[in-house]
Amino acid sequence: MITSPPAIRILVADDHQVVRTGFAALLDTQPDFTVVGTAGDGVQAVRIGRELCPDVVLMDVRMPGMDGIEATRQLAGSAAGGPRILILTTFDLDEYVYDALCAGASGFLLKDVTAERLFDGVRVIAAGEALLAPTVTRRLIGEFTRLRPRTAGRSATSPAALGALTPRETEVLRLVAEGLSNPEIADRLAVTEETVKTHVSRVLNKLGLRGRTQAVVIAYESGLVVPGLDASR
Repeated sequence: MITSPPAIRILVADDHQVVRTGFAALLDTQPDFTVVGTAGDGVQAVRIGRELCPDVVLMDVRMPGMDGIEATRQLAGSAAGGPRILILTTFDLDEYVYDALCAGASGFLLKDVTAERLFDGVRVIAAGEALLAPTVTRRLIGEFTRLRPRTAGRSATSPAALGALTPRETEVLRLVAEGLSNPEIADRLAVTEETVKTHVSRVLNKLGLRGRTQAVVIAYESGLVVPGLDASR
């Protein structure tokens, strides 16, 4: 007898009641989703998230009291099995999204996203992947350059674990940070997409990262990739 996989458990956190109830109702139309709760601010999101243990939290950034960034940090960093955080934002890349990604979010969506894009995004996040399209990665790089201007040379914050990467894993990390998708990396390196996925997984494990977005941040903070330079040249 074939059994269906368990439904993806979702928490929606947004300080606007219309927004959170609308998202919750929309998500509940999918047979593989179960909305286990909603929260009107960051404090509620953390409390309910710890009580109900959702798989995915749709998290607004700007909320009263505790904002979505701190709520993300507390939930994503609370345990290895913590929920995946999907940031909801009004703007394409507002000033807070970079910090939310650093706090452990797995990606973000605009609030005017289509229903199908929302459904796909939740499924991608629940599967452990990052929802960070190449164009978004490139905007994130631009935001990194603006917010974290580099001093002379490479950053002293380079993690020691970076030296544990093989040359191919280092190359894959660099390409991820440049904004290439897995198929694009596979084409660039003349390998299969499955091989790329394996390399990305090993990179994340060796560096102790929760997802692809944190890998992008590490690549830039460590000096592996320098904003403004195209490593493919």
